[in-house]
Amino acid sequence: MDKPYILHFATPGPRVSPFDVNMAYDAGWDAVVPYAGVGPEDIAAFTQDAIFSRGPNGVRRTGMFLGGRDAWMAADMLLAARAAMVPPFEVSVFADPSGAFTTAAAMLAKVEHALAHGFDLGLRGACVLVLGGTGPVGLVAAALAAQAGARVRVASHAGAQRAQKAVDTLRPRAAGDYDAVGWGDDTASRLPLLRDADVVLAVARAGVQVLAAAELAQAPRLRVAADVNAVPPAGIEGVGAMDDARELPAKAADGRAVLGIGALAIGNVKYRTQQALLRHMRESGGAQYLGYAECLTEARRHVG
Repeated sequence: MDKPYILHFATPGPRVSPFDVNMAYDAGWDAVVPYAGVGPEDIAAFTQDAIFSRGPNGVRRTGMFLGGRDAWMAADMLLAARAAMVPPFEVSVFADPSGAFTTAAAMLAKVEHALAHGFDLGLRGACVLVLGGTGPVGLVAAALAAQAGARVRVASHAGAQRAQKAVDTLRPRAAGDYDAVGWGDDTASRLPLLRDADVVLAVARAGVQVLAAAELAQAPRLRVAADVNAVPPAGIEGVGAMDDARELPAKAADGRAVLGIGALAIGNVKYRTQQALLRHMRESGGAQYLGYAECLTEARRHVG
């Protein structure tokens, strides 16, 4: 009898995500086993516990999923798990802490598609303003945008010092052009940042509006405004959750449209990306190591 497909789900936190458990079962895994309190110091031993009991054939039916809330901790745990493998005892590992990797990848893939098809532009050389950029989705989105050649401004409502701390974590992990800025409460302080922005990514916490529609109209170079917030009010006023590169009332200085991308349009690509990678782990027949770069590669296959 064939051995079952077992996915070991580890998180540094007190519980695993029910969302990810559902996704794994729907992707065809026979069993998803949760483990809480597994941190960076535990992952090497955890990995070797998972690989040696099933033999070289059984490892092809074994996988690991890494959750949590810290994007860089999950990235480090992915690297540590890979280093702990002893070929041919080697299993696939997928890191997606709180969905940050797949959500950020889906957002960037949708923005790239909108720029290419709406304006014949790419991210290289574009100025990308990341509002709420100190959270896990914002950090990963900033890293992916910078790696695509964008000039990235990481903005925090808590001030430029908080944003600078985030940028300091980005630079050693994803080389690129970063700037840390504060995001104040008044339009006057925001306009200098908006005037340079080609793309705005709203990744602040749910239910917080970070940009008003009237402010969009004062961003002369803006091409795409994307928002991951599905909880009212929208993170960007005027961008609906279902918007999929919809023309917004605001226009750029040259009269071209500003395209809005909402949370559910992004979420649809995030869902398909995560499902595809979970299936790929199960079906590939060889060890896969899936981090945020691999999530973006997969997300690009699901836009359009």
